[in-house]
Amino acid sequence: MDNTKVVDLEKVVIKFAGDSGDGMQLTGTQFTDTSALLGNDLATFPDYPAEIRAPQGTVAGVSGFQIHIGRIDINTPGDIADVLVAMNPAALKANKSWIKKGGTIIVNIDSFTKKDFAKAGYENSPLEDSSFEGFNIIEAPITKLTRETLKDSGLDGKSIGRAKNMFALGIVYWMFNRPMEQTENFLKKKFEKRADVVEANIKVLHAGYNFADTIEALSSSYTVLSANLEKGSYRNVMGNQAIAWGFLAASQNANKELFLGSYPITPASDILHELAKHKNLGVKTFQAEDEIAGICSAIGASFAGNLGITTTSGPGFALKGEALGLAIMTELPLVVVDVQRGGPSTGLPTKTEQSDLFQALYGRNGESPSVVLACSTPANCFDWSYMASKITLEYNTPVVLLSDGYLGNGAEPWKIKYCSDMPAIKPNIAKEGEEYQPYQRDNNTLSRKIAIPGTKGLEHRIGGLEKEDITGNVSYDPKNHENMCSLRAEKIKRISDAIPNQKIFGMEDAELLVVGWGGTYGSLYSAVDNLIKEGQNIALCQFNYINPLPKNTGDILKKFKKIVVCELNSGQFANYLRMNFQGIEFEQYNKLQGLPFTTIELESYFKTLLEE
Repeated sequence: MDNTKVVDLEKVVIKFAGDSGDGMQLTGTQFTDTSALLGNDLATFPDYPAEIRAPQGTVAGVSGFQIHIGRIDINTPGDIADVLVAMNPAALKANKSWIKKGGTIIVNIDSFTKKDFAKAGYENSPLEDSSFEGFNIIEAPITKLTRETLKDSGLDGKSIGRAKNMFALGIVYWMFNRPMEQTENFLKKKFEKRADVVEANIKVLHAGYNFADTIEALSSSYTVLSANLEKGSYRNVMGNQAIAWGFLAASQNANKELFLGSYPITPASDILHELAKHKNLGVKTFQAEDEIAGICSAIGASFAGNLGITTTSGPGFALKGEALGLAIMTELPLVVVDVQRGGPSTGLPTKTEQSDLFQALYGRNGESPSVVLACSTPANCFDWSYMASKITLEYNTPVVLLSDGYLGNGAEPWKIKYCSDMPAIKPNIAKEGEEYQPYQRDNNTLSRKIAIPGTKGLEHRIGGLEKEDITGNVSYDPKNHENMCSLRAEKIKRISDAIPNQKIFGMEDAELLVVGWGGTYGSLYSAVDNLIKEGQNIALCQFNYINPLPKNTGDILKKFKKIVVCELNSGQFANYLRMNFQGIEFEQYNKLQGLPFTTIELESYFKTLLEE
């Protein structure tokens, strides 16, 4: 160790990859949590296989976890890795294009047999030809040394095999001067009833660390110092977790009990899992038998006076469409969270996409406008679930909150907020004793008051048939129907009076305006920021309020001669802008691969546009 050179890095990208059963997600999460405790800024990208039980050792079954840590501002999980841990040939093959030329690849050489090559689609070892020429290959007998370390542990062979991810983690901890205490404490808590398992995993973790310390192939270790983050208390948070916490904060500030009616679906299920932990805060979670039951139960809970929420992904959102129309007709508060994934149909269950935008805006029968918001980072998922709750409770209209698989499963440091830090929420509720008409509206917002069932003197009818203006009685009058459709649309439009103006990053007279929405923020911001630092004339406008759009949107767009809209679909937001701002030309940059944008591809494309 005395002869080891320590190199200080500004940032580094590390990827752990192996079979689904190799524990790569756990390994990556532990490295993430340790780095967060050391004060690094970071972003992560878990990459799950789409097949639940893909054949072991095949490319289809590779599970990956990428983390980008730095002492500088980190906004993406990185384009390509500086260090790749590949637990088998399939993991190596799947990530060949995602490792930097000259980077370090740590392979579990015990899994590089002829049988393993065949499963991965190799005829011969890729380590023995020119496939990885120029890379620093570390051949580590991870399986063998794990078994040797635990030969006297008394554990069975299967349990011993599961510990090999700790050996790999130990190697990387040594490489980047990470302490092991956080992982040791995690293991003690996770396996508190199995002291033998705790001892075995800690022993293997140290064995991997010591192995790295002794081999000559690793002549340098690295350190990434703490980032210059704003002062405060931080914790590492995933997007789905942050969404759940935002709802908790909203329910506390609104003095409402929270009800979540949901059917499990990838990648949204973790919101249900997280909220189920907080019964002590008055949370009720209901795992419904299907998507329709999930949203209908949430509507019923909302009618009864709760903050009603339902969570899903694209296929489930399609099933919820009719019931969402009911909530729009009855003008009840409801938040529908759509953590988007690749489609159509079952599509790409574990891959990210932004292709549910039109479904959120228009995917219902009749004239049924809904508020649509979009999160843009794992951490600000908290803010946008809170804002969705505030809008739905104050305007008594459903809100669709769009996230995506990249945000939901990704993680970053989050500065802890208190309920008192958040804007007040004032639910629009009728009180006993006041004169009440179900569809009497506020003159400014057009929001109707809702009456909690059982409130004396506030009895009224509610349902999916068209309502008569003011009284709420069932009405088939043609002019009344047209009037009510106009009122519901105008109510959504007027919410723009209460939301902030849209901001841009960069010069207001830039030659090129990049437009994005939702979860593409990190990649777009990084690319634009890099080009601004190079002296390029470029700016970014990233949207979170989709319907209604901020009031100054048109004024911003009219200033720029060249605008490119970047999104992970075939151009839905670009077409939405064309519908709302005729006469303005929008170019498009689209990606439909189940993957987020890379900074490199965006910079290259933006430079091409600027050169034109």
